Amino acid sequence: MRFRKWHILIITALLLILPLAGGCLPVVSEPSHQAVEGVLDLTEWQPEAGIVKLDGQWRFYWDELLEPEEFSDDLKWSYIDFPGAWNGYHIDGIELSGEGYATYRLMFETSADVRLAVKMPRVFTAYQLWVNEKPVASAGTVGTDRATMTPQYLPQVAIFDAKAGENEIVIQVSNFYHRSGGILESIIIGSEKHILDLRSKNIAYELFLFGGLLIIGLYHLALFSFRKRDYSALYFGLFCLLIASRTILVGERFFIHLYPGFNWEVAHKVQTLAFYLGVPVIVMFFKSVFPQDISSRILRIIQVVGFSFAGLVLLTPARIFSVVNPAYQLFALLVIIYLVYAMTGVLRRKEPGATLVVVGALVLFAASINDIVFLSVWMSDHGSLWLRSIIRSDSLSSFGQLVFVFTQSLVLAQKSAFAFDQQEEMTRKLTEINIDLDKIVSKRTVALEKSKQEVERQKAKLEKVNQVLKILTLKDPLTDLWNRRHFDQTLEMEWKRCLRNQRPLAVLLIDVDFFKGYNDAYGHQAGDQCLIKVAHAIDGMFNRASDLVARYGGDEFVVIIPEAGEEEAVKMALSLCQAIEGLKIPSDDLTGEYAYVTVSIGVSSRIPDRGSSPMDLFQLADRALYQAKHAGRNQVKFLAE
Repeated sequence: MRFRKWHILIITALLLILPLAGGCLPVVSEPSHQAVEGVLDLTEWQPEAGIVKLDGQWRFYWDELLEPEEFSDDLKWSYIDFPGAWNGYHIDGIELSGEGYATYRLMFETSADVRLAVKMPRVFTAYQLWVNEKPVASAGTVGTDRATMTPQYLPQVAIFDAKAGENEIVIQVSNFYHRSGGILESIIIGSEKHILDLRSKNIAYELFLFGGLLIIGLYHLALFSFRKRDYSALYFGLFCLLIASRTILVGERFFIHLYPGFNWEVAHKVQTLAFYLGVPVIVMFFKSVFPQDISSRILRIIQVVGFSFAGLVLLTPARIFSVVNPAYQLFALLVIIYLVYAMTGVLRRKEPGATLVVVGALVLFAASINDIVFLSVWMSDHGSLWLRSIIRSDSLSSFGQLVFVFTQSLVLAQKSAFAFDQQEEMTRKLTEINIDLDKIVSKRTVALEKSKQEVERQKAKLEKVNQVLKILTLKDPLTDLWNRRHFDQTLEMEWKRCLRNQRPLAVLLIDVDFFKGYNDAYGHQAGDQCLIKVAHAIDGMFNRASDLVARYGGDEFVVIIPEAGEEEAVKMALSLCQAIEGLKIPSDDLTGEYAYVTVSIGVSSRIPDRGSSPMDLFQLADRALYQAKHAGRNQVKFLAE
């Protein structure tokens, strides 16, 4: 029986991790689709069949930042295996370090004119991309030294028209901020639809992980606040939040897309700190749950090493602390080995729920090892193409943590079921006694009836509390508006309804102008009061039963107006602009333009069709908001397509 149970658990774990073991990238990379001497033959490739990596031999122009029109036969170049860091390559007898700049060039051939897209990964640490002599993408600012360049990791999609015959890709890359330089991950090419679908799925997957870990982390911190003796909830919540913060900064780096000007150094520090601090925190969690299996002395050593490395990250730039990162990666592997050993002791004692905890921990450890190997120096500088085809993601630890959370939930459910079984057994024994003792039966009946009534009363109270809690999870605690989660659900529901009825649906995205400056000048309490006043003004204007007003995040609000066309939505937005300014919330002319707090509004409205999605409507409003802010703020912009 125990043998079958073990097999079921192992198979379940494998089924959970296998779909994500290689990330979300269904890449078709056949041996024939490899660049040879700077040329990639795609004449036999059909974009509808799948997507292809642009791997192989690229032309490499070291110490040159060349634009397409500047290439000539007089230039010195060599071939470089792509992808991979340029660290360790020899140019004119000199071994390259991570710092420097270069130009990559690839010619690829297609059989017909076709619209294609490339998916750019993170590049160390700035790049400019041209396709057929047209600039199509960039991240950061390329420069010839540290002073002239700006680093940034920004995976993105570039769409272009390929012509029949020869096409050219040129990439300028510079790095003076990280130990590794170059392009360490594959560039993917495919049809516009395939590439955009791939990116959307990746982002959705990462946001799902981020949201799940964030909510679970906050939930466990709340548990600790109510029961401060249970330190396992504190450590588990902190670890979830660390992994969640790392999730939003790796992979597709959705946070950087939201804030493209965010400081690269800070983002890199946060990502690294999540890893460095996560190691001692997870060991502290296991120590609190299994105190006799984790050595206190070893825990102290892990804490000293982890917090020391974290201090190094805080006090030094990335080009310094990234050099010692391999040492910490090796240390993390040793910690994982120790934890696996400790888990064997847990299994030997056969504690209730220990098997599930160990299975979840093993999935977490396996996913963490994947991320460590992916980010290792050996993988960056010397990783084989075969290994790169297996390990293609640095965010599996987020998934591993989610599996670990799931197994923990199963343990809690198991304990609850065990307690319920004990209660049922006690009831059965009581019934047997009552059969022989009539007097006891009478007394017990009365007692049980009272107990039943009390249970019903408690059940009714619990149902009321659950309803309140359900509403609280959908409410923003500061403004008492609906939160982003409820907005997403309502937008999906209204979209389907308007799709069935072929009625228009409008979305307003509202941003408080210069709110950061307001916060800096008046403080966060005044900023909160400002947001509350703005929220009440918005909620008071959109009071139809079908309208929904929500706080989208920070100083952004969003409104759903079913069956509202362009004219009505814009009219309401203009009225709202005037109403907010009419609140006369003083800003002492912080912006140099307005004496009172104002808002910018992006408006979109359309009749849903099956070729689009609610997110398309929201993104139109987001782009319109950007235009309103770019045009001077305190105004309304509308986009329909």
